Amino acid sequence: QVELVESGGASVQAGGSLKLSCVASGFTFSDYCVGWFRQAPGKVREGVTIIATDGTTEYAESVKGRFVVSRSNVDRSVYLQMGTLKSGDSAMYYCGAAKTCSEIMDDFPNYRGRGTRVFVSS
Repeated sequence: QVELVESGGASVQAGGSLKLSCVASGFTFSDYCVGWFRQAPGKVREGVTIIATDGTTEYAESVKGRFVVSRSNVDRSVYLQMGTLKSGDSAMYYCGAAKTCSEIMDDFPNYRGRGTRVFVSS
């Protein structure tokens, strides 16, 4: 049974930092592209970042230079270090896994968690 569980969401002040974690099970983690997407109330989902099986990363323009994605195949986990947070970063953050990274950046991947909420107060 595939499962992805996010954690680390919180309320923070603008300019602050936060680290999200996602632990996966039920599939061969090292064979999958993993990453994060987000959705704020009333807004379309936005792909945030991915990290491919070879470690290649991609970021949305809105988070470049502020967010860093990493993965641990040993721990079957993907992480999102968020810095210089802005109110516009407030959203539900989901981790996802897919054979092709575009599924995470551009769509709702079949393998995804239930989300962790981030709220940034200005």
